[in-house]
Amino acid sequence: MNILAIIASPRGMKGNTGRLLEEVLSGVGEAGGETEILSLATLKVQPCVGCDLCHKTGICSIKDDYEGIKEKLLACDGFILASPNYIFSVTAQMKALFDRCCGLLHCMALEGKYAAVVETSGGGEDAEVISYMERFVNTLGANSVGGIGSPMAGIRAFPDEANLYGRARTLGRELCHCIREKRQFPEQEPFLGAFRERMSGLVEIMGEHWVFERDYWRDRKG
Repeated sequence: MNILAIIASPRGMKGNTGRLLEEVLSGVGEAGGETEILSLATLKVQPCVGCDLCHKTGICSIKDDYEGIKEKLLACDGFILASPNYIFSVTAQMKALFDRCCGLLHCMALEGKYAAVVETSGGGEDAEVISYMERFVNTLGANSVGGIGSPMAGIRAFPDEANLYGRARTLGRELCHCIREKRQFPEQEPFLGAFRERMSGLVEIMGEHWVFERDYWRDRKG
């Protein structure tokens, strides 16, 4: 079982988000999963330029590390998104990746996969950022297993660490269990179903221009 972790902290695994992610990955290991960590701090993912080429050909026009990340997302069994809270949202590095995933999103190409999210903050308001990342997971077609977040209590330190780290390891184990069991999340299906109709309809409207995505949905519908 291959779990891909994408961390968007400018400090990579050396910061607070990396510390909390370590505990989630420990839980993944306990459940028998193998992990690969991609740090956006060491990769180049430029902002989307809105050229529409990915919708026409399935391949982004920008020559950087995005296509490699995309291929790993398509190949993995599950994935983890980890970001600090920067001004009530994800970091610029993570947002750039999200925007570049517009082709995956239009096709909901990660349907059947499972994901978890990790967040840390300087002073709280963690739930909003966790919810945002979980919603992004759903727009890709994947199931959100859950998220964990916390304000910091110092450098690589958190309040009530024993409890927090225990919950983080549980989240990692749950991610693996969900993949093995092909667990269903009925509460997520209304959003997934509505978004599926929205994206397939949008692509059909733009079919003359978005040829790759048009053919993708037509093949998918049989």
